[in-house]
Amino acid sequence: MPFMKVYPKNPARSLWVMKPLVKMFRFLGKTIVHRPVCILYPYEKMWVPDNYRGRPGLDFNMCVGCGMCVRMCPTSAIVLVDAPDDNGNIVKRPQINMGRCAFCGYCAEYCPIDAMTVTPEFELAEYTREDLIYGPRRLAYKGTNDMMKIQIEETLISDIKNGNPERRVKPFMIDRPELESAKCISCKKCEKVCPVSAIKMVEHGVNAKGRPILWPEIDDSKCICCENCVDECPKSALHIKEVL
Repeated sequence: MPFMKVYPKNPARSLWVMKPLVKMFRFLGKTIVHRPVCILYPYEKMWVPDNYRGRPGLDFNMCVGCGMCVRMCPTSAIVLVDAPDDNGNIVKRPQINMGRCAFCGYCAEYCPIDAMTVTPEFELAEYTREDLIYGPRRLAYKGTNDMMKIQIEETLISDIKNGNPERRVKPFMIDRPELESAKCISCKKCEKVCPVSAIKMVEHGVNAKGRPILWPEIDDSKCICCENCVDECPKSALHIKEVL
């Protein structure tokens, strides 16, 4: 008969429906004996590590306004805005649109002075899109600790070739601005935009009109390689050079 070809001839094979039922009752028994796998959110919350990539946090007084976080943000959620510091002076600080933030943590990884951190805060629901914009002061997080100051590190190919593959360096230590003196017009814009005062204009003789020739000298111990001087130079006299 045709239906005999469809249904199995062995009656024991017809009990395949019992296999998922046995698994279900076994799991039910474990759940009754052990603790429940669910929590009563929002009355109970799961533990998250300190370096959990929740919303970004900012130490307002530590930040120098270099703009590194703005460059590294893949979703363009960060902009630099004017904000008064504790003394009333207007300074540049990051502002983040949480509606566009990807919570990748790049802003914290590439911050050269650990002013930008990650935080374990992930409950960011608001009623309006405007409320999702976090200004510099609102980005502060009181419970900041060292685990939230995450940093990216790299291994240089030169270290691998020299038999030192364990050495790790931070990205902003690899490059430094270099001056092409023939193009410099002594405008001092690089000195003005340096957020850490690493550039100082030094006199190198006088020109044909008797005016002093000023060239920038860079203090490597202060430079964080934010590239603001390179971007601001009107004659492209500064460029980035690998120093390690």
